[in-house]
Amino acid sequence: MQFNKLIPELSVRDINVSKKFYLDLGFKIMYEREENKFCFVEMDGNQIMLEEVNSNWEVAPLEYPFGRGINISMSIDNIEEVYARIVEDDIKLFKTLETHSYRVNDKVYDDKEFLIQDPDGYLLRFNN
Repeated sequence: MQFNKLIPELSVRDINVSKKFYLDLGFKIMYEREENKFCFVEMDGNQIMLEEVNSNWEVAPLEYPFGRGINISMSIDNIEEVYARIVEDDIKLFKTLETHSYRVNDKVYDDKEFLIQDPDGYLLRFNN
């Protein structure tokens, strides 16, 4: 297994609820430590660590929605398929599937993207 250089670790209220949510999105469990209520998931090279709140990493009391002020952007290959599954599963959308143009230096990129929140309120942005 190859680890990305940057991997967010999300504190979650209930590891089982979060695992089910991410697995339903299409993530796969790469490994887990059930005794620590920890799970490492991956989809299309996007890696996320999930750990039930345990006071190890808290810099302040957590309250919903967790992760305020950040969205986690993930490029995926099958954005329309994942989006259709989310709509079919009636997962609440934060932003519907749209195409936006972003300038990077002198080049403009068109990006299909949609956003959802996970069970703890982390904002997830999926793009192609």
